[in-house]
Amino acid sequence: MSSSPGDDERPVPDVVVQPDADRLARVVAEALVARLAAAQAVHGAASVVLTGGGIGTAVLRHVAELAAEPVRERVDWTAVDVWWGDERFVPAGDADRNERGAREALLDAVGVPAERVHAMAASDAGFAGPEEAADRYAGELAAAAGDGRSLPRFDVLLLGMGPEGHVASIFPGTPAVRDERPVVAVRDCPKPPPTRISLGFPAITSAEEVWLLISGEGKAEAVALALGGAPREELPAAGVHGRRATRWLLDAAAASRLPAARG
Repeated sequence: MSSSPGDDERPVPDVVVQPDADRLARVVAEALVARLAAAQAVHGAASVVLTGGGIGTAVLRHVAELAAEPVRERVDWTAVDVWWGDERFVPAGDADRNERGAREALLDAVGVPAERVHAMAASDAGFAGPEEAADRYAGELAAAAGDGRSLPRFDVLLLGMGPEGHVASIFPGTPAVRDERPVVAVRDCPKPPPTRISLGFPAITSAEEVWLLISGEGKAEAVALALGGAPREELPAAGVHGRRATRWLLDAAAASRLPAARG
């Protein structure tokens, strides 16, 4: 299984603030294209873990725009593995599914091969419940990793954050915060829809780089608390980090409660 650094070895978070949500999405899209191109130059392929939400989907739309224009770095989308940090356990094609938003915003436009799109299962895919679907996704991760490992290389893992500090579908005070499995089922989620599948902390923190994409004044307090060292149990976003880099990518509203020096 891929390991992550201990608390004393975590990379110092990199905080980047943009004036508004649209500018944030554009800057993140440009950085993501560059990062995936760099990973392909080293490994021959790249991998990304996607998030849903308004800012996450906006980033993907801008990436699609960049893919249609001549830019300095080019990504070979036939050599990109796409994973998800979480998914709503609803029927395939449901508007609530993160997969649907990602396909419409980017994946269908750039032609990622079907075998490289690793979607989490829908509720009508024949599984007995989210627990069985979560186990299946964990198996898919292990199969992609090979060599007896539990997790493949994630070059970039994108996360949003809720106003109470949840990331993926890991909410404060819920069993998923303490679960050490790479993929977990989430029931009775405090935000609808209530049943979901999520990467757990071991999978999230195995990523080479974790990028948190956060916009809006309603999340400013949670941003300040997370960067101030709040306990993971109380504020899950405080517990996420990458192996090599952790980037908090904020708009000015989300950063409004940070000390001025951090902005």
